[in-house]
Amino acid sequence: MAEVLKIKKAFPALNVEKIDQVNNIIKGTTKLKPRIQMTTKEPFRKQIIISMSKENVDSFIKNSSLHVTNINRQLHNAKSETLIDYIRAEPLGITVVTNKVSQPSDLMLIDQYIKNSNDVNALQVDEL
Repeated sequence: MAEVLKIKKAFPALNVEKIDQVNNIIKGTTKLKPRIQMTTKEPFRKQIIISMSKENVDSFIKNSSLHVTNINRQLHNAKSETLIDYIRAEPLGITVVTNKVSQPSDLMLIDQYIKNSNDVNALQVDEL
């Protein structure tokens, strides 16, 4: 009881609930609520969106793992730090997800690869 009076004297603005919480902390009898730890910084993955026809998307996605490997090889040969994580089909094209923000030279290399691919009609692919 003496501790409660000391707390009230030290912090006169605290209400009864807060004084009780402080007293429990001092005694070491606190009930900690479980906390969810989340990070909401920025996205870890970066995206390059390429518009193309549905037929091109369907054809290109069939061999997407091969395309990821080939593009990564070309990026590596160009001494780029960017790598393709995966390629995803979208209703109006494809999304190329990379490990970091792509440089203009990386975008050009990816654009050239896609347009030169046998799986797409280059006339139906929009410029990056």
